[in-house]
Amino acid sequence: MSGSIFGKQFQISTWGESHGKGIGVTVDGCPAGLAISEEIVQQYLNRRKPGSNPYATPRKESDTIHILSGVFEGKTTGTSICMLVNNETQRSSDYSEIASYYRPGHADYTFDAKYGFRDYRGGGRSSGRETLGRVAAGAIAMELLKQLNITVTAYSKSIGPIAINYDNASFDHILQSPLYMPDLEASSKAEAYLKEQMHNFDSTGGVIECIVSGMPAGIGEPVFEKLDANLAKAIMSIGAVKGFEIGDGFDVATKKGSENNDAFAYDENGTITKQTNHSGGILGGLSDGSDIILRAAIKPTPSIFQTQHTVNKSGENIDINIKGRHDPIIVPRAVVVVESMVALTLVDMLFANMSSRMDKLKTFYER
Repeated sequence: MSGSIFGKQFQISTWGESHGKGIGVTVDGCPAGLAISEEIVQQYLNRRKPGSNPYATPRKESDTIHILSGVFEGKTTGTSICMLVNNETQRSSDYSEIASYYRPGHADYTFDAKYGFRDYRGGGRSSGRETLGRVAAGAIAMELLKQLNITVTAYSKSIGPIAINYDNASFDHILQSPLYMPDLEASSKAEAYLKEQMHNFDSTGGVIECIVSGMPAGIGEPVFEKLDANLAKAIMSIGAVKGFEIGDGFDVATKKGSENNDAFAYDENGTITKQTNHSGGILGGLSDGSDIILRAAIKPTPSIFQTQHTVNKSGENIDINIKGRHDPIIVPRAVVVVESMVALTLVDMLFANMSSRMDKLKTFYER
């Protein structure tokens, strides 16, 4: 299978299946001397692991990370970093029936159409469990960005029809909410709505918002490697994402130029700033120094416990009732995945930018 490698200068390669022996990632291009440990990476993985709250799949996995290479005495060595999470509680028997039919909303049919064969146990490579490798690699990218005073913060903006009120929102509330919402009042309402859907054997979707602060201006490439284009690809590569916005997103289609343009100004320190941020921190494919604001629309979990209509390989129309352990909502566990993919993209493009100007090369290499 091609397509499991992401990035250029800072590159990751993920591997493993939902019900295989394990999930992992190899990171190439990380500079030497970055402080990293299994404990640091584990903090990120704990935010997406199953069984962590009533709204996550009951599958119990410790998701314990093992760093196999590239780190010595608590610091990266500059060589490839290989990380592994062993699968511990596979119940492949839950999926034996689906070998003969295609689940609505899943990649069963498209995998068969492409390969003529598929790992039907939990979706195999198309399972959300694949994102373990992304988050492990993203932890390294996040720690690297911290050294540059760049922060990446994602959260649940809405769950079903329940959206946060920015006047009540605080980043300090995100980890207090089981749904990772910065508005605790909205979080309580969203929990009630979600419990109603669970009672009806249904699921719901939502929107994840991500804010990047501290990004310097001029990062990105002006044509095919635009920063916003690469962020869009990174976010859309997450299996459950069906929509992407940056800045005002689709709302710009109803605005006039006089409303949408961000006026420039000098602040008290003589630094160029913008008076508004409709562009979401990116102009012409390049960062403009203001906060980068993006959003991902997450679809409802397709595995629901209602009777659904589908077809089998024998050419019959059938009704099915899906078994197994499934999230009633994907959004909360996907928050850290969005953060990770954003961080990986930013690091890769920061590294690419180091060779964009002769004066920067001379500053680095001149003795």
